[in-house]
Amino acid sequence: MSEREGLPAAASARPAAGGVLRRIALVLLLAGAPGLLLGCNAVAEASPAPQDSARAQLVESAAAADSTCVSVAAGDTTLVSDGDPDGDPVRAFSITKSVTSLLVGIAQDEGLLEISDPVADFVPEWQDTPSAAVTIRDLLTNTSGREWDSRTDYREMASQADDKTAFAVGLGQDADPGEAWIYNNSAVQVLEAVLEAATGMDVDEFAQTRLFEPLGMTGTRIEQDEAGNANVFAGVWTTCDDLTSLGRLFLDHGMAGGVRVISKEFLDDAVGGPSTDLNAAYGLLWWLNRPGPAVTPEVATSAQGGAIEGPLVPGAPEETFWALGFHDQILMVVPSLDAVAVRLGGKPPSGSGFGLRAFSEGVLQVVREGEDPTT
Repeated sequence: MSEREGLPAAASARPAAGGVLRRIALVLLLAGAPGLLLGCNAVAEASPAPQDSARAQLVESAAAADSTCVSVAAGDTTLVSDGDPDGDPVRAFSITKSVTSLLVGIAQDEGLLEISDPVADFVPEWQDTPSAAVTIRDLLTNTSGREWDSRTDYREMASQADDKTAFAVGLGQDADPGEAWIYNNSAVQVLEAVLEAATGMDVDEFAQTRLFEPLGMTGTRIEQDEAGNANVFAGVWTTCDDLTSLGRLFLDHGMAGGVRVISKEFLDDAVGGPSTDLNAAYGLLWWLNRPGPAVTPEVATSAQGGAIEGPLVPGAPEETFWALGFHDQILMVVPSLDAVAVRLGGKPPSGSGFGLRAFSEGVLQVVREGEDPTT
């Protein structure tokens, strides 16, 4: 992701983690340690791995990328549990947007809103203005036409505004909804006002009671701005274990512990295919691996360059999807392989070769190697 997605370097990860991982990885690689699991909790399901295995390679690349934690799970088997998967929460940046999408879906399931509703039904300041036609779905698809330029979005709203929701709501309209796809942090922050009005609850409380607690995501929270608004575009702090639980929610069709958390219908809407013809790589605040004209995360957050012909990771199954954040915070879900993978940490050093495509390809090699009884 572009550096401009970030808010002040306000610590997305503990700086020493990458160095520790590198040292441990080297020792394990030299010793041929079983499973190559860098966490303090050994996982019995993981089989011993040779030094040149996909797991060893993923461990090494994660260490070189200053990762705080990396995990890969397929079904009930943990293949990699790297670093500190259930340790101190790390800022997940724009993975938050994907969490916000789920909160909107839960609110819809509860009959509190419909994503086809005009935002003005919940944000009265937009009534009788050019923004009156914008729907909740337009905000979820980044096609709202809301005012955007990099200075306004990344500096004035994301970094400087004490009341981020009021700032975002107060912006104008650049275009009619559906005319352009623009990665707009301010537009997403308007969903904070929508959720609070629809649920009658603070968004962080709604998230805790409806999503985090049912999934056992005890290390996850949403930070607030100076005015007490949940930062719903980049404010989630979480762990690898918690994000793995979030990914499993999709693989379990919205169920957790025998209880329905969110409808399968909304999950299918969020990641089952492109939400707009303007970007084949985007669902409802989730990134997709679909073919067609695609705006990459790098282009989306820098507003430089043009569309590519998707998918984002050609070697990955078409139904693969991701939640992505600044400095390569990644949650990856591959339904056909029943697999979830997570990477959290600091900014990968220049030249590390780490990123969405490299991580995703490494994860696929790990999962496929785990399916092969000869490895």
